[in-house]
Amino acid sequence: MRDVAEAQAQYRDMLGFDIAWHNIEGRIGAVRRGDCVLFLRETDGPITPVELWVFCDDVDGTEADLTALGADISDPISDKPWGLRSFTVRDPSGHLIHFHHDLWTAA
Repeated sequence: MRDVAEAQAQYRDMLGFDIAWHNIEGRIGAVRRGDCVLFLRETDGPITPVELWVFCDDVDGTEADLTALGADISDPISDKPWGLRSFTVRDPSGHLIHFHHDLWTAA
């Protein structure tokens, strides 16, 4: 991230995360949504977007919440042939976050 505090505010306002903590001197912070905690590191170098997979119990409710917040949904919710119900959000730095729930259960 270019600026941890700015990224934390974006994750709060656009993705429904809470700001967990921020260490200004260490240039690192975290955001939390339920049991999911993401660490955000500040850098002056190039940012290479990454993909994160976040399991959630209620993927449809999460998608509705994030849509209402104005999140950039880059792949709408759908059942995937590999056994997931998921949707994808692009954060302001270009990182992709796949929120998903398993469609199958072990017998």
